[in-house]
Amino acid sequence: MSKKMTDLQPWECLMKRIVWKQLGDIRDKKILDFGSGIGVTANYLAEHNEVTAIEPDEDSIKERWADKLYTQITGSTDELRRFADESFDMIICHNVLEYAKDRENIIKEFARILKPDGKISIVKHNRAGRVMQMVVLLNDFEHAHSLLDGNDGMASKYGAIHYYEDADIEKWCPELVITKTLGMRTFWDLQQNQEIHKDADWQGKMVEIEMRVSDMDGYKDIAFFHHLIIEKNNRK
Repeated sequence: MSKKMTDLQPWECLMKRIVWKQLGDIRDKKILDFGSGIGVTANYLAEHNEVTAIEPDEDSIKERWADKLYTQITGSTDELRRFADESFDMIICHNVLEYAKDRENIIKEFARILKPDGKISIVKHNRAGRVMQMVVLLNDFEHAHSLLDGNDGMASKYGAIHYYEDADIEKWCPELVITKTLGMRTFWDLQQNQEIHKDADWQGKMVEIEMRVSDMDGYKDIAFFHHLIIEKNNRK
C-alpha cells in the first residue's frame, strides 16, 4: 500500500515539508541519503534522481517508504568507504550526526565522495532552541541549565544527543564551507494545542510562516533545528 505524508506524525510531516522546500527542485542528480531512517526523503528525491540510502537500523528499513526506486544499503560509516571519490552531486544527512560517535570521519568522507560542485544538506539540533524548549515547553530547568553548561541532551528514541556547533563542520573538515544556515521549527512546538497540529489548513499556514523566517537572523538563532547547506571550498 502506498504511504502518504498524513501517515507521519504531524511534527515529522512539517519537518519534511520545510526541508524539501528549502532544498528546492532537485532533478537528475546522484544523491546519497546517509542515515535515511524509514526512507521518506530518499523516496521523495528518487522521483527525479538516482538515490542511494544508507541506514544502520534494520527495523527502520523494514518500514521504509519505497514507492519510488532507490538503492537501500544496510550499514553505517564503513559503507561510505565503498564509494569512489567525487561520486555524488548531493549528500543528505538529517538529524544523524548528533548520535554518531565518529562524526568527524563521516564529514571527511562526505567531502571525499562529494563532487566539486556538489552540496551537502545537514539538519541538526540547535542548542539555543533546545534550551528554550526545555524551559518553555517542558518546564525542565535542570536540563536547560545542563545544556547551557555545554552538556549533552537525551532523546527518547536514540539516546544521548551529542550537540555540536554549526561551525564545527568547517573545523572538522576545512575542505568544506557552510554557505547557508536556515532555521526549522521556530514556532511549531510553541503551539501546545496538539489537535490543531493535525489540521491541514493550520499546517499549511505554519509551513508558510516557518519558511518566511527561516533565513532571518534572530528567528533562526532560536529555531529548534538548523538546516546547513554546505559546499566544497574550491578556493585555492
